[in-house]
Amino acid sequence: MYDFEQKEMTDIIVSDGNSLGELSIDNPILLIFLRHFGCTFCREALLDISERREQIENEGVKVVFVHMSDTAMAEQYFKRFNLEGSLHICDPACDLYQQFGLVKGKFRQLFGLNVFIRGFEAGVMKGLGIGKAIGDSFQMPGVFVIKNGEIRESFIHKQASDRPDYEAMAQCCRV
Repeated sequence: MYDFEQKEMTDIIVSDGNSLGELSIDNPILLIFLRHFGCTFCREALLDISERREQIENEGVKVVFVHMSDTAMAEQYFKRFNLEGSLHICDPACDLYQQFGLVKGKFRQLFGLNVFIRGFEAGVMKGLGIGKAIGDSFQMPGVFVIKNGEIRESFIHKQASDRPDYEAMAQCCRV
C-alpha cells in the first residue's frame, strides 16, 4: 500500500472543493472505494452505508466515496440509496485506486463460487440487481480510515463480495 504524506493528501480534491487532507484534520474520513455502479456489490455497499450513515457520522466520521463514474452518474446512485449530498471523488482512470494499493481482481476474486452465491443473495434476494459496467469491472474495492492525513485503518477486499464492518472501522478514530 502506498504511504501518503500529509502534503499528498492535500492534492486529492473532494466534491465539496476541500482536499482529503484538510477534511481529515477536523474529522476522521471513511474513504470508500466502490466498484463500478453496475456491480451488485457496489450497490450493496451504498445500501450498507445508507443504513449506517447516521451511526457512522455520530462517531464524528465523514464518509467520502471514490468511484469511476462522472459526478452526474454518481449523484444519481447516491440519490437512489438516500445518500444525497455525499462527498465523493471521481476517479475514472482508477489512479487513486492504484495509489491506495487496490488492484485489479483475478477471475476467482470476481467470479468465484462464493462471489456468485453472494451475488445471487444481494442481486436477486435483496433486489439490488446487476447492471452494465460503469467503469473498470475488474477493479477491486477497499475502505480506509484517514485521520490527520494518515491512513489509520484499512480493509482491502479479497473478493468483490466481501462486506466490511463500516461501523467498526469508523470507531477506530473516535473524536
